[in-house]
This record gives sequence, C-alpha cells and structure tokens, in this order.
Amino acid sequence: MNPPTTVRPRGGRVAVVTAVAGTVFIAAGAFWLSFTALADLARRSGVDAGQAWAWPLIVDGIIVVATVAVVALAGQRSAWYPWLLLAAGALVSVTANAVHAVVAADADVPGVLAACVAAVPPLVLLAITHLTVILTRPLPVSIEPAEESAPDEDMPDAAPAPPAVAPVRQVGRELAARLREQGWSNKAIARHLGVHPSTVGRWFVPPALTTAEEKETP
Repeated sequence: MNPPTTVRPRGGRVAVVTAVAGTVFIAAGAFWLSFTALADLARRSGVDAGQAWAWPLIVDGIIVVATVAVVALAGQRSAWYPWLLLAAGALVSVTANAVHAVVAADADVPGVLAACVAAVPPLVLLAITHLTVILTRPLPVSIEPAEESAPDEDMPDAAPAPPAVAPVRQVGRELAARLREQGWSNKAIARHLGVHPSTVGRWFVPPALTTAEEKETP
C-alpha cells in the first residue's frame, strides 16, 4: 500500500505565493527594459514608430510562451519544439539587446560593457519566467490510503489469494480448478475471475456431458 502524498504545509504555501509575487515583479522589470531597448532598435532599423512596439512583443513573447510550453511538456517527445523556440527567442533577444547597447551607448562606455549590461534583462526574463511557471504548478494533493476490504465469507480464511488473471477460457479453468481444490465456492471463484457463476459451473461438468449439451443447444 502506497503512503499518502505529503501536502505542502500552510507556511510553505505562503512562501510560494511570496516567491511568485517577487518573480512576477522582477519579470515585469526585465521585460520592460528589454522591451524599450528592442523597440528603440526597431525604430533605428527603419520600422515605423507606431509599429516598433510589436517587435519586442514578438521576440520576448516567444521566450515567455516557449518557457511555459517547455515546463508543460516536460518528459514528452514533442518538448523539443518549444525548446527550439525558447533557444531561438533567447538568442535573438540577447543579441538584439546587446547590439542596441553598442549602438546607443555613450562614446566613453566600452562596447563590451554596454553589451553585457544590456544582455542581463532578457536572460533574467528567461530564467524568472521558468521559475514562475514551476512555482505556480498545482500543489500535491493528499491521498488517503484505501481501507482494506473485508474478506469474503465464501472464501476460506486459510486460502491465499492467487494473482488476478484475465478470464481466458483455458487459463480460467485451470485457475478455477486450483481454487476449488483449496475450498473456494463457485460464487467466489466467479467473482475473482470476473465471470458468471454458471460459467464456473460448466467448467466442472464432465467433458462428455458438456459436449452433449452443446450439441443439443440450437
């Protein structure tokens, strides 16, 4: 019998709620920094100012959606596709943020430093989204162990319970014969094998008599 699943205590749930609130706040800040940088890069690249906001939504939106899909499809064969989208979205976002930092940075700021600083928001967005999805997974539910059923009155106390088998004719007859030798009644044997008591009764009829009855049956 499997033990009941442990339920996370109330203090643990409060900690999870607090952690989720913090991750959402950090993710919003990282998304905003990446959004403004990518939108400005889109405008500098010739995209109309009224449409430039859509480009960061597409790039960073892929990261958020793909991260949720990766967690949801964990362990399945189809998980390779959201992983591919996640890697592509993260690569485009980090690269675009770094390029924008190099283009828009002051002359006295090294380009490598500006690129490293600009790469932080998309990387944080990637990590914090994954963490948020994990934290918001459903809590385990307590499963009480099932009560043991009372022994059947038709079954002898000393008779060990044989393994359940499919009610195939030949296998069923052999198992029924062994159970009857142990003192089981036809009703108990039928209930154990999942067949009708009359079927068990026919199994113990002599073969010659069974053949004659089958021939008389229209």
